Amino acid sequence: MKTFQEYWREYRSDLIMVVFFFLCSVALFLIEPFHTAASPPGGEKVRGRVVAVDNAGVERHGMVTAGVQLVTLKILDGHWRGRELRGANSLLGRADVDKLFAPGDVAWTAIKPQPGGAPPAVNAQDHYRIGKEIWLFGLFALLLVVFSGWVGVKSLLSFVFTCLVIWRLVVPLCLRGYHPILVSLGAVLLLAAAIIYLVAGCNDKGTTACCGAVAGVLASCLLGLLFTHAFRIDGAVMPYSQALFFAGFEYLDLTDIYIGGIYLASSGAVMDLAMDVAAGMKEVITQRPDLPRRELMWSGIRIGRTVVGTMTTTLLLAYSGGYLTMIMTFAAEGVGTPDFMNYPYVAAEAAKTLVGSIGLVLVAPFTAVVGAILLRPERDGGAAAAARPSKVATGGR
Repeated sequence: MKTFQEYWREYRSDLIMVVFFFLCSVALFLIEPFHTAASPPGGEKVRGRVVAVDNAGVERHGMVTAGVQLVTLKILDGHWRGRELRGANSLLGRADVDKLFAPGDVAWTAIKPQPGGAPPAVNAQDHYRIGKEIWLFGLFALLLVVFSGWVGVKSLLSFVFTCLVIWRLVVPLCLRGYHPILVSLGAVLLLAAAIIYLVAGCNDKGTTACCGAVAGVLASCLLGLLFTHAFRIDGAVMPYSQALFFAGFEYLDLTDIYIGGIYLASSGAVMDLAMDVAAGMKEVITQRPDLPRRELMWSGIRIGRTVVGTMTTTLLLAYSGGYLTMIMTFAAEGVGTPDFMNYPYVAAEAAKTLVGSIGLVLVAPFTAVVGAILLRPERDGGAAAAARPSKVATGGR
């Protein structure tokens, strides 16, 4: 059985990195980079359980529902906890934002006191989903740790760190007018180093994967710049993009944000492929330490050839799945293929998919070349090993 000192020597670098990124994650979580309107002025947002509903003011016109649903809520949090209050649920005739409550539902509710002792204004804004989101994340974390053990713990930490970097760094910096291409590129390079070294460790395998991923990201960045302007794509094709202008951020360059999103979206697959190639090459050189550098490089390229086919299809499915209803609408209206391919939204997704896929294809040879140098540092080791007589051949002398 290993002693504490032996475990410490074996896992010291991992533990130091885990503690470091845990503290970084806590610091990012505590940062408030921009003002958030969590509650109405002078009021609060709390959970409320729906006790009764009145649908007399709800009008249905075919598939469209409009009007006002009156909701009686038992407040579960805050100053009004335990009180039953009556509020309104306004329906705008938009299925993407409208919701109908039923008794037993839990609603995310805004409450604002009124002057003169009048009953507070109550607005049932939406179904409360945070509790279920926490349970789902807990299930994901449990399965990841049970299946992968210590590697799963590090993977979970990298997952949380990635979420916090995007929400606490990338989004606020872009909103404050910093160049979105540079912000996204810096974030991707930071995440690539953090995730790969955290999962693989500070070793030659991790360095090989990190260098290959960085090369693929840089290639995607250059291709994104080139083909976004060549396709004449406007960043306004992104969901909610124009709403930023009406929120007071008219100085934002949506096209640059779109370009940054291209390699931000594909960076995860790039890191996966780089790690697959690096791990495969590490296993090859471990089993065949006398393998020449050139053969090791070609082993990495052959590993990459096997993986890259499914990776590029993964990007295609991930991107097209988000626009499935748009594709169905074109098909239902009988839009021809040339019109379909020329539509700005489709061209934007095509550019995103193809640029990300080209970056993936380039990752494998980049990683293979770096791995041949780092994982097999002896220039003439293969020839020397082959020329050196073995103990068996010399009778053990």
